[in-house]
Amino acid sequence: MPKKDKAAKAAETEGAKAVKPKAKKAAKSKEKKAAKPKANKAPKALKPASKVNEQEQLISSETVFEGPLFRVVHDKLLEPGGRPSERDIIRHHGSVVILAMDTTKSRRDPWIVMERQYRHAARQFLWELPAGKLEPGEDALAGAQRELAEETGYSARKWKPLLEYYPSPGFLGESMKVFIAEGLIAGQAHPEDDEQIDFRLVKLSDAVKMIEKGAIMDGKTLCSVLFFARKVPGKRK
Repeated sequence: MPKKDKAAKAAETEGAKAVKPKAKKAAKSKEKKAAKPKANKAPKALKPASKVNEQEQLISSETVFEGPLFRVVHDKLLEPGGRPSERDIIRHHGSVVILAMDTTKSRRDPWIVMERQYRHAARQFLWELPAGKLEPGEDALAGAQRELAEETGYSARKWKPLLEYYPSPGFLGESMKVFIAEGLIAGQAHPEDDEQIDFRLVKLSDAVKMIEKGAIMDGKTLCSVLFFARKVPGKRK
């Protein structure tokens, strides 16, 4: 074989060897990309909560404690999917929360009615929105109007619902309905005998700052104030 042909063949062989590792790298890279799992796409819209679950079957329910505010029941049931379960549940008639506000100076940063009272369960004084339990069969709006008048003396010209939530659905059947009250009219408070309540007007922006600093720890107040603050134009916390 001529020298020139041998040299050309050697060059081709070396070139082929040099290319092979790159091809292997590219193949490995493709394999890695192919093996990487794709993230699940978020649902376009979450389904609304259902109050009645037709798949749940209650076998028995025994009242093990009954007091003036709530009762405790021991339930045996079949959960959705047929799984047997036993639960101790606190049954409650429900509560109302009032976000009472004075918007005469500013609708973006209204003054809201806040209460401070001692809570034995938490063993400390807490800042809260006016709230209270519903009587059996009582309309929620009527209950909210009654509680605001009893605890603060205020009545309001305009009422509208804000949200409803369950504070601790793992064992507590209580739902809390939150109302906005506007057009406040001052009056004489008449709290119950076991209630010692101090209340004052606080700017919405200051209430949010209190939450951020940990000065407000009450769940219903956290939910209501932050939920409303996100709905106010220009306020996104």
